[in-house]
Amino acid sequence: MKIVITGSSGLLGRHVASAFVAAGHDVLGIDTVAPAEGAWAHVSADLTDLGLTLQLVRDCDAIAHIAAIPRPLGKAPAEVFKTNMAIAYNVIEAAALSRAKRFIYASSFSVLGYPFAENFVDPAYLPIDHNHPIGAQDAYGLSKWLGEEIVEAAVRRGAFSAVSLRMPWIQTPESFFDSVGPRRNLAEAARDLWSYLDARDAADAFVKALAWQGEGHLRTFLSAADTYSQEETEALVKRAFPASPLKRPLSSHDTVIDNTHALETLGFAPRHSWRAYGK
Repeated sequence: MKIVITGSSGLLGRHVASAFVAAGHDVLGIDTVAPAEGAWAHVSADLTDLGLTLQLVRDCDAIAHIAAIPRPLGKAPAEVFKTNMAIAYNVIEAAALSRAKRFIYASSFSVLGYPFAENFVDPAYLPIDHNHPIGAQDAYGLSKWLGEEIVEAAVRRGAFSAVSLRMPWIQTPESFFDSVGPRRNLAEAARDLWSYLDARDAADAFVKALAWQGEGHLRTFLSAADTYSQEETEALVKRAFPASPLKRPLSSHDTVIDNTHALETLGFAPRHSWRAYGK
């Protein structure tokens, strides 16, 4: 299949592009910068330009939309929101006009409001699943939630079928200890739900989303099977979220983002844990 991947030079994007190439697909990557390396065709482009986006996203079978400002930090919130929404609308519209069959959207667990919400709200229950209420507040989380809604509108009009993957902090063996290490023993780590996802598992979810046999718009959460904390999950939850009811027991270092729905719909099961990094 011919697959267009936006944001293909970033941490997540280059893993997704590599996974699709390895699966035998013809991949075109679009990003504002060229990848350091990669066995796929690349075009450097600003996808906030609708005409340019329409020209590039055509005659493809599927699109994986990853390009976005990845957090509401270091830029004005208005810029984060404006950029992410413009890119999302343009790519989704281009996908519809190109008659793509499948749209895969890199969403975020930030649709829940974590970790950037100003008014932090405890989870309605744990572990988090696809039925949990949406709680986006910040510019980034709101852009991800509304991006899903633009996808939903395109599906509603019969443009394509779609999968939105709601992912936590993406990590690799090379990034984990520098990125997560200084944060995981802080009280602020509860804002992350102590959650992460190995980039290789995230890429596998995109490949599985392409193969999904369903119709409509599937929205599902993904996570590593464990938390990024060295402390056991039950103790973390009791201290940080004592009022949040548990839908099932959490043992050892269990994730607080439930992968059951992703397993049942996509066949996704995480294989990588930071506990094996460096081994």
